[in-house]
Amino acid sequence: MSELEKLTEIFRKLGARDPESWAHSQIREGINQLGRYVFLRQAWLQIIDENDSSWMEAEIRAAQAHPNAPFAGVGHALSRLNELGADARDINDVVRGKQAELLFALCSLLDDPGDLPDEVQGMSWSLVQIDEGGKLIAPIQALHESVLDTDPSGREMRPKSIGDN
Repeated sequence: MSELEKLTEIFRKLGARDPESWAHSQIREGINQLGRYVFLRQAWLQIIDENDSSWMEAEIRAAQAHPNAPFAGVGHALSRLNELGADARDINDVVRGKQAELLFALCSLLDDPGDLPDEVQGMSWSLVQIDEGGKLIAPIQALHESVLDTDPSGREMRPKSIGDN
């Protein structure tokens, strides 16, 4: 089995859409696509699932139990939205969309820190892949370019079609 075939199979097992393209890019272009894909795959696991709004009740219960705790405002707001008759699917769509936008913004920030004050000009950050001993394997760059590509829904954060649940 060639290196391309082995890498393609890894991407396939990890659930990448178009695993051949990811593997081909890594081998032919020298881009650490496996590091990029795995990081983004794990990051998307932190974003609420588009079909699961059960997190809302948990937030409401937590806010009721500890009304002044950090993030309790989320539960209080959700409770008020429920009282107003807001559809849980709409709330889920808003929150999921804002979480994905934050992921995109944070990934962009790694490549471009934006306008910084003079005192810290030249400051930047980096995400790198390391081995178990902490030794640098490779930088992981341009993550923002693949955020939408790795949306588990496969729709790149586009809305569901009318009539889809």
